[in-house]
Amino acid sequence: MIRCLAIDDEPLALKQLVNYIEQTPWLSLVAACQSANEALDCLNKESVDAMFVDINMPDLNGLDFVRSLEQPPLIVFTTAYPEYAVEGFRVSAVDYLLKPFGLKEFQMAAAKVKKQYDMVNFSQVSQVDEDQAIFLKTEHKVVRMDISQIRYVEAMSEYLKIYLDNQIKPLVVLLSMKRLEDSLPRYFMRIHRSYIINLKKIQEINKNRVIMDAEAYLPIGDLYRERFNQYIESKFLGK
Repeated sequence: MIRCLAIDDEPLALKQLVNYIEQTPWLSLVAACQSANEALDCLNKESVDAMFVDINMPDLNGLDFVRSLEQPPLIVFTTAYPEYAVEGFRVSAVDYLLKPFGLKEFQMAAAKVKKQYDMVNFSQVSQVDEDQAIFLKTEHKVVRMDISQIRYVEAMSEYLKIYLDNQIKPLVVLLSMKRLEDSLPRYFMRIHRSYIINLKKIQEINKNRVIMDAEAYLPIGDLYRERFNQYIESKFLGK
């Protein structure tokens, strides 16, 4: 199921979005929000795969809201103003729904979301095999990667940058953070919405940052700090 948010400041329009989501078998509604700020609070607490976002909202419109996100989910914009269509696609929206729209139009957009979601989450990586390796698709080829060589992973929109031992440039793949996280062994940990680290490669911990090497000072996100601290405490020797 694709976990999604419905965001619209107009109660009737939001109710319609919720109704259409509930009639679409591959969508699961996480929350219905009447403002961008309400949606942001939800994103800080819940894992979300897609958002159906109205563009014309007070305080912070849908376009600026999506631009402000460090790692936005899949986006479908909704609005009554066709002139926003080009701008919507400039921020990498999956689709654009012009109000008023019906269930058929909504589900056509939702099908595009599903296609993109499936491509990113299920078609690009194999499970870890017995010799601790995975296969990743990058630049029209499939490469084998030893898990132990991964230092850390950085999310970049719909792509991941995988930093490896003895390689200056990262490997860039079209893949979701969650899909890779689920495929990695237990000595990898997510410490931020944008970072997964190899716990065996940590050089130092300085306040709210994990130092992997001289150039990689990675932040620890609030949602991940408790679990990371528990791991460090379990390994800590001394007072």
